[in-house]
Amino acid sequence: MSESATDDRIRSLRPPKGPVDPYTPHGFLVETERTPNGGSERALTVFLSGAECPFTCSFCDLWRWTIDGPTPAGALVTQVEGVLRDLDVAVPDRLKLYNASNFFDRRAVPPEDVQGLGALASAFSSVTVESHARTVGAPVLDFARRIGGRLEVAMGLETIHPVAAAALNKRLSLEVFDRAAEFLRTNDIDIRVFVLLGAPPLAGDESIEWTIRSVSHAVDRGATRVSIIPVRGGNGEMERLRALGQFTPPTLSQLETTLDECLSLSRAAITVDLWDIAQLSDCAACSGARVARLQRMNTSGRAEPRIMCSACVAA
Repeated sequence: MSESATDDRIRSLRPPKGPVDPYTPHGFLVETERTPNGGSERALTVFLSGAECPFTCSFCDLWRWTIDGPTPAGALVTQVEGVLRDLDVAVPDRLKLYNASNFFDRRAVPPEDVQGLGALASAFSSVTVESHARTVGAPVLDFARRIGGRLEVAMGLETIHPVAAAALNKRLSLEVFDRAAEFLRTNDIDIRVFVLLGAPPLAGDESIEWTIRSVSHAVDRGATRVSIIPVRGGNGEMERLRALGQFTPPTLSQLETTLDECLSLSRAAITVDLWDIAQLSDCAACSGARVARLQRMNTSGRAEPRIMCSACVAA
């Protein structure tokens, strides 16, 4: 099947988007993040509304919060200005601009907004933006010059398993990722990486093994932060693959084991993504305590004993 045909199939299976206002972010939050040196910082994450990513990844659900067509000029600056105006706490250390696409894709972030966003970001000691590895290049350096603090670029590696990586429809080779990481490292720009747990068709112990290997690859290429994201259903394509026996949703126990193993990679801050973690919760008696343990480990970077539960066999 051609790339365009695969894109069309994936898109045809998606449920409808909700209403999205390009002048209003779909959310923001302030949270404490662990730093690679073992400290902590407060981070403001703004979930921007804007153009959809041109890469139609099979596992993605971020398209829900995007618009059809390019982001209007000035829209992103308006969104961030509104969040900063309504912020009822002191300005955090880090600003994270997550636009459900690629910050350096000018269809998603218009050139007119780059200067304004840079000026707004100058109030923060560090700034994080997200980008597909294929859009990393000269525009990164331009934005880095516009902000007052350090720039961090967050990229999805997802998996280094060759079959699973090809099946994600991400248009990303390991060579492209490695070149992008080298470019960022050479230019003294920090690297944050996203890695998947449960990338189809991997499952069970094999999925855990390849997630750990992917985290290790990211750290070896200079990532100072790595977030492990369990693959979730709900976008249509994951349900199609599950019906074919090609996708097995990861479990909370597998996520726990993966983080336990990855914490030994002490050169980076390794965390797990707890967004919509209820999808993985498998025991009413102990899931709450197990998620709380993961939250503490995300913040501290220190291993804790597993939660023992007499009501289930997942712990």
